[in-house]
Amino acid sequence: MLTIENLDCRYGQVIAVSGLSLEIAKGELVTLIGSNGAGKSTTLKAISGLLKPSAGRILFEGVDITGASPREILARGIAHCPEGRRVFPQMSVEENLEMGSFLRRDAAGIAADKARLYERFPILLERRTQAAGTLSGGEQQMLAISRALMSRPKLVLFDEPSLGLAPNIVERTFDIIRQIRSEGTTVALVEQNAYAALELSDRAYVLEQGHMTLSGPARGLLADPHVQSAYLGTSDAIPVN
Repeated sequence: MLTIENLDCRYGQVIAVSGLSLEIAKGELVTLIGSNGAGKSTTLKAISGLLKPSAGRILFEGVDITGASPREILARGIAHCPEGRRVFPQMSVEENLEMGSFLRRDAAGIAADKARLYERFPILLERRTQAAGTLSGGEQQMLAISRALMSRPKLVLFDEPSLGLAPNIVERTFDIIRQIRSEGTTVALVEQNAYAALELSDRAYVLEQGHMTLSGPARGLLADPHVQSAYLGTSDAIPVN
């Protein structure tokens, strides 16, 4: 579904990603792990059109989308749930959801999707007229996820979805991502909680200083000594069932 070939991304003269190649198949949940500044969020921004690559190609369903606008990329079926949630704080919950569907013209389908999301997240229904900026962090994350789903994406990019959330909300967030994947939506995940991300995913890529250094089945990387010592906080082998 998604292919990245020899991707380079810069911020001015600073190289954030260099020579990155990866693939995500339809229906997969793939995670990118690495330390802060490794290039994970930069990669998602390049995919969603928020950052124009300096070299390389990004193909989505066989179409070259390198350098396309965020609007064009969203219209093709890629939604980005950004780090820090980034809801529209002055707009209501309902208005935020409507922003997620602004490229759609199927009023009945939009209404049905909104009703389905309110059923999944009853607290959003209770808060539907409330300004999004007044919601708790967990409620804002539910809203950010729902807003992304309102575009009916084929691929969702999640950037640090657990950041700043209470442990019980983190668990709920991962359950939601698991459900989204089980419903047929492809997922790319960047997550600071490497252990949880690897447990959740089919495959994973490890980024270090803008380069891809390891890749493979997520369960296999859970048992990799380097991954364990660098990202899982242990050098002892973690049993993988």
